[in-house]
Amino acid sequence: MDSRQIAEKRADAKIEFQENLYKYLIVNVIIAIICLLFLQSFWLLFFTMFFGGFGVLDKFFKAYSIKNHREEMIKRELSKMGE
Repeated sequence: MDSRQIAEKRADAKIEFQENLYKYLIVNVIIAIICLLFLQSFWLLFFTMFFGGFGVLDKFFKAYSIKNHREEMIKRELSKMGE
């Protein structure tokens, strides 16, 4: 992979995380309003926040993971070895 493809892959992962975060926030605000107006309890909101949060965290770790740092370390080591 050349550096442009790697940069595009990282940018796509970050954009996907941001989109997922915005959707998560919008859905939770809508559910909070529904819970407040009609249900008078917030168990549905806590349920969606908890389990929906796993998806957001997954996208976060894919976008901002240690893999990026690992790839940079590998390149550094290869350059030290003369390859």
